[in-house]
Amino acid sequence: MRVFKFGGASVRNANSIKKVATIIQFYIDQPLLIVVSAMGKTTNALERLLNLKNGNLEHELNQIITYHSIIIEELFEGKNPLAEELRSIKSNILEQLKNTDSTPEELYDQVVSQGEIISTLVVSAYLKKIGLPSLWKDARKYIVTDASFCEAVVNWDQSNNLIQSLTDVLNKSIVITQGFIGSTKDGRTTTLGREGSDFSAAIFASCLSAESVTIWKDVPGVMSADPKRLPAAITFEELPFREAAEMTYYGASVIHPKTIKPLANRNIPLIVKSFDNIDLPGTRIHKCKIDQLPPLIVFKDNQCLISCQVTDYTFIDESQIGIIFSALSTRNLKVNMIQNSAISFSFCLDFKEEKVLELIEELGKIFEVYYNTGLTLITIKNYDTDSYNKYKNQKNVVLEQSSRSTLQVLIKSTPLIASEQ
Repeated sequence: MRVFKFGGASVRNANSIKKVATIIQFYIDQPLLIVVSAMGKTTNALERLLNLKNGNLEHELNQIITYHSIIIEELFEGKNPLAEELRSIKSNILEQLKNTDSTPEELYDQVVSQGEIISTLVVSAYLKKIGLPSLWKDARKYIVTDASFCEAVVNWDQSNNLIQSLTDVLNKSIVITQGFIGSTKDGRTTTLGREGSDFSAAIFASCLSAESVTIWKDVPGVMSADPKRLPAAITFEELPFREAAEMTYYGASVIHPKTIKPLANRNIPLIVKSFDNIDLPGTRIHKCKIDQLPPLIVFKDNQCLISCQVTDYTFIDESQIGIIFSALSTRNLKVNMIQNSAISFSFCLDFKEEKVLELIEELGKIFEVYYNTGLTLITIKNYDTDSYNKYKNQKNVVLEQSSRSTLQVLIKSTPLIASEQ
C-alpha cells in the first residue's frame, strides 16, 4: 500500500481538490491512505482567532466557515452536504475559545486542529461523489501522543497497534485522514508541530509498512535552493536518507524535519512530486549512495543571535553551557548554530518572540546577554569552491562557521542590542 500527503496548497480551492481526485484515480491499483492538511491558509486564519477580542472573533470565524462553504458549494453544484458538520465545527471552536481552563498551548491545539478536520471531510465527500470508495478516519483515534501540546511526542507502541487495525479497511476503501494532529490517552487533541502533516504521513506509513510515501508539492521535487530566491536551483533526482535528514535540520522547508527518521528506520522511500505536473519524476529519498552532490543552499530568515558572556572573567565551562541548554530545552527551542570563545557562548535560533524574550530574561540573571534579531542564516551543504567563496564573502556577517562539507553564514541586518541586566 502507499501513503500520499497533500498540503494546504493542494486543497486550497475547488479546482485543486478536483485535481487531487484526478491524481488519486491514477493510483487506485493498490491500497491508498491519504493524509490531508488544512485548506490554503486556514491554519494561519485559525491562529489569528486565538489573538482576537470577542468583538471581532465571530466575524473572523464566519469568514473561515464561508471560505469552506464556497468550496463545498462549487464541488457539489450549489448544495452543501457538509453544512451540519460546519455548524458543529464552528460551535466547537467558539466553545473552546471561551474555555478559560486551558493553557495557551492546549487551546491552540483544540482550535487549530479543526482546519484538518474540515478539509478531510470535504475531500472524502468529494471522492465519494465521483465514485471512489472513500472512508474518512479521525487521525486522533490512531496517533496517540503525550500532552506536550503544540509539539506532541508520539507513543509509537500504542499508535502502531491502532494504525495496524486499518489494514483490512484499506483493502476495501481509500482512507482519508488528517495530518498534523493526534490525541492524548484521555482524548485531548494534540498537534505534532507546525507543518507536521509530512510527519503524520510517515507515522502511518511506518506502522503500515507502506511501499512508499509520496508528498505532493508545488515544486518539481527537492531542489538545491528555494527557486524564488535562486532561480537557477536544480531538482535532485534522488537523495540518501541521511542527506535529506541533514537538509531538514538546516531548514530546507520542503520536508518536515521529523519525517525522515521513521521512514529510514523501515526503509520506506519518500517521494516528493509536483502537484502541478504529475508527469515529472520528482525526487526519491531512499537508501542509496551518491558520491558527489551539488551544493544545497538553505536560507532561514527571522533568526536571532544570542550571546551569553560571563560577568566575573571566568571561562565558559560545561556547567554554564548546561544552564543555557536547560533553559532552551524547557522552552522547546532548537539551536541552529553555535559558537563559543573563552568568556562567551553564542547561539542562533528561530525568533519565536515570546519564548525567546523569556529565555533572554532568564539567562540575563546569570550572564551578560546580548542579542540581535532580523537575521538570515545561510547554510551551504556540500559546498564547492565557487559557492564557498560566494557566500563566505557576504556583507554584514555576524557569525561564520565552516566544516569539511558545510558553511554557515549569519547575516546581520539590525544593530546589536544589550538586554537589561
